[in-house]
Amino acid sequence: MSWIQLFFYVFAVLAVIMALMVVTRRRAVHSAIFLILTFLCFAATYVIMDAELLAAIQVLVYAGGVVGLIIFVIMLVGAEEREVKQAHGQWLIAAFVALLLVVEVAFVVVGTLWNPTGALASKMVPAGGNTEALGVVLYTTYLFPFEVASILLLAAMIGAIVLAKHKLER
Repeated sequence: MSWIQLFFYVFAVLAVIMALMVVTRRRAVHSAIFLILTFLCFAATYVIMDAELLAAIQVLVYAGGVVGLIIFVIMLVGAEEREVKQAHGQWLIAAFVALLLVVEVAFVVVGTLWNPTGALASKMVPAGGNTEALGVVLYTTYLFPFEVASILLLAAMIGAIVLAKHKLER
């Protein structure tokens, strides 16, 4: 096992541990901090896989922007002050969803073992590099989902502004 593989496995295990900490913490601010650490571990694995652009996007957009927005909303709404009521009757649904996720991960692992080269990697090689290949795929094949995501983010931002303004007027 090379050093690169060792670092990849270390950051992958750390990402899983931090993700578990996100969902097991009682305070929302602590969960957000562990979410930042999870995103940083993902960025480190992207750097190890020579996807520097994705690592930079991961740190700037997700760890910086999205989690900063989440922490801002937590502080604005004051969710930490209220007592959150636990719903223990939903364990059956949660177990079913967890089982579905385990089956999905098993399918991905088995598919990767049968096709180790990967379909996306083979499409990216002739494009001339990570950044150019990502741009080509994003603005040709995935242009419609990209635009839909931007419209959804715009609608969410407008909704947050309207809700915050309505709360301030009271």
